[in-house]
Amino acid sequence: MGKRLVMVPAKDVDLSTVKYKPEVIQAPHLTGLGFKLFVKLVEAPVIGSLIMSYLKKQNKMDEMLRNTLIPEAPMFKPEFPPQEPEAGVVIVDEDGKPEDRVESALKCLPHYDPAICWNGDSAPSFRYWKIRDYAYAYRSKLVTPSMVAEHIIAVIEEFQKKNPTAPLLISFDKEEVRKQAAASTQRLEEGNPISILDGIFMAIKDDIDCYPHPSKGATTWMHEVRSVNSDAVCVSRLRSCGVIFVGKANMHELGMGTTGNNPNYGTTRNPHAVGRYTGGSSSGPAAIVASGICSAALGTDGGGSVRIPSSLCGVVGFKTTYGRTDMGGSICDSGTVEIIGPIASSVEDVMLVYAAMLGSSPADRICLHPSPPCLPNLSSHGNTNILGSLRLGKYTAWFNDVHTTDISDKCEDILNLLSKTHGCEMVEIVVPELDEMRIAHIVSIGSETQCSLNHDIEDGKGERLTYDTRTSVALFRTFTAADYVAAQCFRRRLMYHHMEIFKKVDVIVTPTTGMTAPKIPPSALKYGETDIQVTAYLMRFVIAANLLGFPAISVPVGYDKQGLPIGLQLIGRPWAEATILRLASAVEELCGESKKQPESFYDVLKAK
Repeated sequence: MGKRLVMVPAKDVDLSTVKYKPEVIQAPHLTGLGFKLFVKLVEAPVIGSLIMSYLKKQNKMDEMLRNTLIPEAPMFKPEFPPQEPEAGVVIVDEDGKPEDRVESALKCLPHYDPAICWNGDSAPSFRYWKIRDYAYAYRSKLVTPSMVAEHIIAVIEEFQKKNPTAPLLISFDKEEVRKQAAASTQRLEEGNPISILDGIFMAIKDDIDCYPHPSKGATTWMHEVRSVNSDAVCVSRLRSCGVIFVGKANMHELGMGTTGNNPNYGTTRNPHAVGRYTGGSSSGPAAIVASGICSAALGTDGGGSVRIPSSLCGVVGFKTTYGRTDMGGSICDSGTVEIIGPIASSVEDVMLVYAAMLGSSPADRICLHPSPPCLPNLSSHGNTNILGSLRLGKYTAWFNDVHTTDISDKCEDILNLLSKTHGCEMVEIVVPELDEMRIAHIVSIGSETQCSLNHDIEDGKGERLTYDTRTSVALFRTFTAADYVAAQCFRRRLMYHHMEIFKKVDVIVTPTTGMTAPKIPPSALKYGETDIQVTAYLMRFVIAANLLGFPAISVPVGYDKQGLPIGLQLIGRPWAEATILRLASAVEELCGESKKQPESFYDVLKAK
């Protein structure tokens, strides 16, 4: 055993000595039968532990977790210091009716006349229909939710016949969709819609309960051991606003992957390039929104799982502060890094869905002391002044560590445009201990996942998991209680470093992912694949928001030379959802003209 490394306390780290180290991860890329054989080896009693020990040693995991003295005490879930109130916001009542919060959100949006878009000549550039467009079409009796439901049912059935299979939904019941749509149509005909979300179609990721559908987490067995008798809390809030749920969206099995590969049900394909991944783990939710089939969807985000696929599919993905929304009724409701978040084609639609579903659980209110939830008032004249006062932090060496400079260049261009248009100030920052953050995150999410699955794996269900998930489980099993505690000591250090950064800036800006949508190797469809290099690129910038619980949003800002979408990520202070929504809305406006229609797109409102 080598010499023990002793870290200085976080407050004594000299940032001027911090040098950015490009991430290097040693692991094989495997697909097909070679991958199957590898999994058999890592699950074998002696040889398996030798392989895992070797891989962990190569990636300095044990050195960091076991041979390092970390002076900070552990932080077992995010703990935030009290925050300053945000400017130009509307406070909403998390104990009030979801439909009242949606009404407040609607009043915060800038003026928009759907009639012009509906009646106008087709715009020169592509645009998605907004929730306000659907609401206008319903209230003007141009179309009914039941008519839209038939269009959606036809598209979903078309997807179910595709070969190779690439389903958007794992659980779908057309009669259930028709029943919800008929009830919504009747309310609208009687002139009594519940909210602007009445008749709006949404998909729910397969690890969030949506009665009467089972929650399988995209496994072949989870529904056998976990029954669904009611909606998850956030689904129930959306249902009370009149939302129509089309079914349970496909995902990377148990959320344990970043590509969306799923041999159990078929791999969802990227609407912009069907030979490429959507990103994961919320693959189905992002693809169904990007294809134009649903206005919005709910995903879960424990390691970028909402933001990665949103970035790769060219839509908006929103991760709230940890504890801002109630996780009750989701498969991952006991972790310390996950949230449930909305995906939509525009920032305003994300805001409307977020307003309906927000509200901390009673337990989180006691231990997290959340600030009151706020929405940015985008309709006021003071909006530009508030944007102009924002300081944006950029760690250039990290920001530029991407697979292709198309990504960093496009993100950089938008930041320059933000500064020029609104006067936002760019501030160079340093984020220390990024390697430690990555390892603390994998140990945290891995140990918590292992804990929740242990009983079922011991019960023989582990053999029914995909090879990809089994590889992850084999790694997670090697983490000890001491590793977990060390990871939580890193969490406290990293929280200190980030809260120091947030004294100087309001928002940290990065690309969302370090690469655009990766190709799907044909050999990966049957048995899955493991490609840690791709995972590293996809997760490079997303981890802080999960390990430390910060709010973050991915906004599409353009395309690379191959026409694949690029996302910009905005990370905010704890509870500062309104600030990043405001900035995201400004970014979206600056990129408005450059939208391209995805290769796979359906206009379910006008049925073109």
